[in-house]
Amino acid sequence: MKTEKKSTASDKIKAHVLILEARFYADLCDELAKGAIAAIERAGATWGRLAVPGALELPGAVALAEITGSYDGYVVLGCVLRGETSHYDIVANESASGIMSLTLEGLCIGNGILTCENEAQAWVRAKVSEMDKGGGAAEAALAMIRFKRAMEAKVTQ
Repeated sequence: MKTEKKSTASDKIKAHVLILEARFYADLCDELAKGAIAAIERAGATWGRLAVPGALELPGAVALAEITGSYDGYVVLGCVLRGETSHYDIVANESASGIMSLTLEGLCIGNGILTCENEAQAWVRAKVSEMDKGGGAAEAALAMIRFKRAMEAKVTQ
């Protein structure tokens, strides 16, 4: 069972985060989003929420959203379940690779794309009352926003 961390004033952050969801498994995405939204709101940040068709579209959606300059960070949510073909490997690897490439360019992204053998495993990871991977992805994005700002402040000193 996940224990809830109480946020303190030092945990608060003025930031606007975009939650991007691959809604192929809509119910799982809703649960992941519930955790992400709670974590963002606990931190005092604001959020927007948009959907894309699948996990392969998530890196491109982040890149397109970044063009607007409207967001401090991103939380990507989705689920890839192993099937009978190698499609799982392609989707899991390419979506993760695309997201990693964007983080290496300096974008603050929390990766909440579940890669599981089956739907039961996915639910354990998605449920806010269990592993809360959506909340964890949001916390990672917020931590990277804080880190980026700290590095930018060091550069300007």
